[in-house]
Amino acid sequence: MFVAVTLLMAAIGCEVGATAVLPRTQSFHHVGWSVVVVAGYVIATWLMAIVVKTLPLGVTYATWAGLGTVAVVGISWLSGEELSLVKVLAVGAIVGGVIALNVGSTHAA
Repeated sequence: MFVAVTLLMAAIGCEVGATAVLPRTQSFHHVGWSVVVVAGYVIATWLMAIVVKTLPLGVTYATWAGLGTVAVVGISWLSGEELSLVKVLAVGAIVGGVIALNVGSTHAA
């Protein structure tokens, strides 16, 4: 299970990295950054395919999407994007949902 969680974190990192540099592709007109983005998404998806052999799909995807969203919001804020109270509350709801799914999955079996 440790390996699966580690690969999940790597998948999240690849997806977040690709998303963070997406604006640099200039709508996919900049070839170099476009390759980085596509490679990041491909690697993230490949790692997810490995992870779901061990971890439940629903929990895995919720964790990937939730933590990825939180990380991208954080990166966007560090890059100068405004972070309103509504965004902070929404991120809190996402984190709470991911935690609830993970806790719920450990008690379901």
